[in-house]
Formats: sequence, structure tokens, C-alpha cells
Amino acid sequence: MTLLSFPAFPRTVQAVIFDMDGLLIDTERHVRVATLGAADEIGQPIDDDFYAGIIGTPWPETYAMLRAFFGGDEGFGRFRTAFQTRIALLRTAIALMPGVVEIIDHLEVLGLPLAVATSTGRDKAEEHLHQAGIRHRFAALVTRDDVERGKPHPEPYLTAAARLDADPSLCVALEDSHNGIRSAHAAGLMPVMVPDLLPATAEMHRLALHVADDLHGVRALFA
Repeated sequence: MTLLSFPAFPRTVQAVIFDMDGLLIDTERHVRVATLGAADEIGQPIDDDFYAGIIGTPWPETYAMLRAFFGGDEGFGRFRTAFQTRIALLRTAIALMPGVVEIIDHLEVLGLPLAVATSTGRDKAEEHLHQAGIRHRFAALVTRDDVERGKPHPEPYLTAAARLDADPSLCVALEDSHNGIRSAHAAGLMPVMVPDLLPATAEMHRLALHVADDLHGVRALFA
């Protein structure tokens, strides 16, 4: 397998693993609009701090938080009905984040294998990546259905590295969420953060090797 050296990284690079939502595909804003709108519709508004806590969190944990917030199954059921109506309308507008095609093209020319490690379920992840026209660009796809413990646990990134037959310590992880950076760092990868809805905190600057404005900035790290 190809091993390449870049001044931006402390070790040789063997593979690159991408998060999906908010990094490859512009879904996070749609989900936020649908979530906050649905909560307002049923008379239980969600504040910014609570919403920030569920970004990048696997569905079982997110479900438990939302169920508790809405007071049990009945309240959550009303929220879910309103959310599904809203998100169905927004999903038709899903688009790639800036710089996606350019960085994938660049990494493929370099000969680096690529994977996706996402907290989204298998069916939805496959649908979104196919819809965006980039599913075939990734040799491996690890979803929440493929692991027992999701982000911020290291299992998603360790699984993705294993499926690429790559050493985790020689993999670069590209993430937009705090839990994603925590997961990649715990797995021993070389994390790079590209903030979307969540800013890079002092913790993120400590855990990530770099914080880039967008994927164009990330591509420059592989010069």
C-alpha cells in the first residue's frame, strides 16, 4: 500500500477516512432546520446548547436524549411525525460541501485509499452518497449499523482503517463534529477538523492536528 510523506503530518499517510454529514454532504443544516422547526411546531422548542450536544452523536444516544427531552414516547412521537414531514421536503436539496470533488480527485491521484466513517445508518448513508454521486469513490463505508459503539468511541475509525487494511496511526481522519474528532483521536488517527455547525473549541485545537476552513484547505495539506 502507498505510504506518502507530507510536511503537514507527523507520520506517513497510508489512507484517508472521511466523516459524511457536514463534511462531505451538506445535510447538517437541513437536519437542524427540520429538528428545530418540528420542536417549535409541537410547542417544545430546542435551544442551541441542547442541539449542539446531539451533533455527531449516534442515533441510539440521540434518540434517548430526544425522548427524555420530549417527555417520553408520546411527546417524541409527535416530534418525530413533524420532523419526518419537514426533512422529506429538505432532502431533495442535499448538495456536496465545498471542495469535495477536488480533494477526492487529488487523493486518488496520490494513490491513497479512501473510506467513510459515519454515525448515520447504512441505508441512509448509502442513499445520500449515491444521490451525491460519490459512493463509488470510497473503498469502504462504515456506518452506525457496522459498529457496537459509535462516535466518540474509537470503534468507527478503527473499523474503517481495518476495512482498508491500513494502520490507524497512518490514517488521516477528516471531521466536522466534536464527537468525530474525539473518536478519531482516541483511535490514534491523525485528525483534521473542518468546522460546520460547531466551532473549533480549545479541546478541538488540542485533539486535531489542523483546523481548516473547508476541504480546499484540507487539500492543501496534502501538497
